[in-house]
Amino acid sequence: MNMKLPNLLRTLFSVGALTSIGLFAGCGGTDGPIRADVPGAPTGGATDKLRTGDMIKVVFSNLSSTPAPLPQEEQIKEDGTITLPLVGAVTAAGKGTGELQNELQKAYAKYYVSMNVTVLSSQRFYSVGGEVKIPKREEYVGDTTVIKAIQAAGDVTDFAKRTKVQLTRANGKKFIINYDKALRDSRLDLPVYPGDYIWVPRRLL
Repeated sequence: MNMKLPNLLRTLFSVGALTSIGLFAGCGGTDGPIRADVPGAPTGGATDKLRTGDMIKVVFSNLSSTPAPLPQEEQIKEDGTITLPLVGAVTAAGKGTGELQNELQKAYAKYYVSMNVTVLSSQRFYSVGGEVKIPKREEYVGDTTVIKAIQAAGDVTDFAKRTKVQLTRANGKKFIINYDKALRDSRLDLPVYPGDYIWVPRRLL
């Protein structure tokens, strides 16, 4: 038998073992930075923040002896808050759902030690109808205004009553905007929030 063969095999095994150790050492460390391009890694983008007008649902669970409170559906008010049983008004606008969830978890821990709190947000939309060229329901993806929303719907038609554009908030509150004046003065152009409805009426001929 060739006696050099066992020595060669031992050498190859040692090199392979050292390579494997090096690979595991490189993968198993926790001191390195978290890569944002890894699927599932948090990105923290501004679009993840809750906004005025968003509808959120707060669900309570994991209470063994005491019945959990009923789920609460709340729309974020114009002052940025929601109102919940026991804890009262809580600022939600400007926070991520996870951030708000952690805050509510701590607030309710005073009353329910083992309860879990989950915050869910619904998809955001607003609608533009009446005398616009492309009436539609539009996904809310960022700050917009009545003028911008109407222009995104193809602008007003020739039959529009431009002085009486109606903005209805999701809570039923209504505003009247003069389209032409708002074009000239941005201070008269109101912001649009998720759940809002813009209606451009038809003028009398």
